Amino acid sequence: MDKKQIHKRKDDHMRINAEENVQSTISSGLEHFYFDHQTLPELDLVQIDTTMTIFKKKQNAPIFISSMVGGTKETSELNFLFARTAQAFGIGMGIGSLRIGLQEPQRMRYFALRSVAPDILLMANIGAIQLNNAVSPDDCQKLVEQIGADGLVLHLNPLQEALQPEGDTNFSGLLQKIEKLCHSLEVPVIVKEVGWGISEKAARQLQGTGVAAIDVAGAGGTSWAEVEKHRLSNQSSKAIAEAFRDWGISTAQSIQNVKRNARGIQVFASGGLNNGVDVAKCLALGADYCGFAGKFFRAAIHSEELLQEAVQEVIQGLKICMFAAGAADIDALQKITLRQR
Repeated sequence: MDKKQIHKRKDDHMRINAEENVQSTISSGLEHFYFDHQTLPELDLVQIDTTMTIFKKKQNAPIFISSMVGGTKETSELNFLFARTAQAFGIGMGIGSLRIGLQEPQRMRYFALRSVAPDILLMANIGAIQLNNAVSPDDCQKLVEQIGADGLVLHLNPLQEALQPEGDTNFSGLLQKIEKLCHSLEVPVIVKEVGWGISEKAARQLQGTGVAAIDVAGAGGTSWAEVEKHRLSNQSSKAIAEAFRDWGISTAQSIQNVKRNARGIQVFASGGLNNGVDVAKCLALGADYCGFAGKFFRAAIHSEELLQEAVQEVIQGLKICMFAAGAADIDALQKITLRQR
């Protein structure tokens, strides 16, 4: 794919997410779980502790801004806005794919987020498929160092690539290359889906590779089949993409799949999370960290103030949920057994 195509695709993705209804028709599955309400929590709400540590970095809350955009002037403005907000709240952040930086090194300036967010947990990102396109562990290490990242996200998106006219669809032999990268890179590697979830088989495949965390990115939020549909002009191709709007494994099920089949690997939960109660449910199901994309993106495209309000809303909702469920801190919350409706 040439440089102009890459730039246009990035800008198309941002525009479509801002203007179109691209919600999956599958729910996150979190609505099927609930906490026992504690009428006598024996806690003081103001003392509820949401702090935790990921990759040796203390977080003020177990939430992060998921990888979304970057690489063009337009998308970089959003990234800097996200980074300032993450710094202000003491939470983590992932960035969009750095692939463009390998082809056009001058564009790495659009990812120089440490200038506004020196302390956050910052996660670089590149498509795992690029390991089949001559991107080496040394290339990945260079990208991580250039932006001062604390970890590298490898996103897996075979269905999305299959729906793109310009997509890369040779996913054969990737597992071995992921393992090699994990043992070569100087920072933790996080394997991430993009919105269709992680199966039990995939979790087992990643066990023992050296992957530090799996971001389940389950069905329930943005359907990238719908996003790609809006990029297509051919009606037959649009119909194919439309058929996958209800594809995927829910976020709740994906968390459980990874927890049961990839022991020792941290679980990042994302995909259709909307509020602090969703975060609490994910943590009680076995997640360690919870990512938001759509909710924060929709706030950010209006203003930085609205984004900060959205983050504060999630954190305060989490605290109140913990208070009402009788959990003084994140460790106590993760020990609660949820009930099912």
